[in-house]
Amino acid sequence: MPFPLPLRVACSLLAWLALYTWFCHRYKRRNYEWSCRLVTLTHGILATCLSAYIGFIDGPWPMSHPGSPNTTLQVHVLCLSLGYFLFDLCWCVYFQTEGALMLAHHLVSILGITASLALGESATEVNAVIFGSEITNPLLQARWFLKEMGCYHSLTGDVVDFFFVVLFTGVRIGVGAWLMYCELASPKPRWYIKLGGVIMYAVSWVFMVSICRFARRKSMKKYHAWRSRRSDEIYLKTNGHLKTH
Repeated sequence: MPFPLPLRVACSLLAWLALYTWFCHRYKRRNYEWSCRLVTLTHGILATCLSAYIGFIDGPWPMSHPGSPNTTLQVHVLCLSLGYFLFDLCWCVYFQTEGALMLAHHLVSILGITASLALGESATEVNAVIFGSEITNPLLQARWFLKEMGCYHSLTGDVVDFFFVVLFTGVRIGVGAWLMYCELASPKPRWYIKLGGVIMYAVSWVFMVSICRFARRKSMKKYHAWRSRRSDEIYLKTNGHLKTH
């Protein structure tokens, strides 16, 4: 007999809490956010791999079967992610590390997953949303860890930022628009599931605006630094040439 859904979610929450506790013990010289970020990184990698397997291999395909009945594997992944989002929301509220937008993102995620589990349907598109949301998460956490270790202003940091912007734009904005269209065009999903999808996509666009501003600032800094180095090289070459006469 399968375990009741609330018990599965509770077990998931306790598992993430236990992992966080272990990280705190393992990295006791680091702050609490370090351990929380490691939990977030773990969930991001795990959720991306599992949701990708569900969407691309196990099925059904979210673009053609929104609102379909939940499969056993989909339910397992949703319970796993719901436990994580509950943990992370409580952590963010307690330590007051995130703004209203991130808290809203977590709340909508929790409500969407809960609704899908309660209805027994629409896990197909909810898992697709989890895939799109989490695929950029490891890069986001890598960026934070690079900053903490003083390695962000390097080629590695530039590569991480580049792939983060590309993946966010291509998957969360590009593929996300396709998924939202399929969701809204299908008569199967409930109206509040569709509303949740629209809200999540709107949140992605708010993040996208901030990312575009960041990318513009960083590009301009790189450009001005290159111009400055170029000017110095030209000056040195010219100065050296004048000395020869």
